[in-house]
Amino acid sequence: MATLTQDEVAQALGELDGWEQNGAEIRKEYSFTDFGLAMEFVNHVARAAEAANHHPDIDIRYNKVTLALSTHSEGGLTAKDVELAQRIEEMTS
Repeated sequence: MATLTQDEVAQALGELDGWEQNGAEIRKEYSFTDFGLAMEFVNHVARAAEAANHHPDIDIRYNKVTLALSTHSEGGLTAKDVELAQRIEEMTS
């Protein structure tokens, strides 16, 4: 799978609310009212990631969850990252 061009990344980010590029990854921070809801969200993300066989880096800080997506085997961003970000956004809308 080929890495995305910078134009392709910019186009994808224009369609992903709140996601930002940080080097060779895209990331977003989600806030919840408490730790339990944050963990519930993480479990939903884990199931979607497992189904896609594409796993984000997840940072949990009480009620804040930061997700970072990159295709490490390709050395950058690919369609797999965008597709998982879209799936996560569908879960939160």
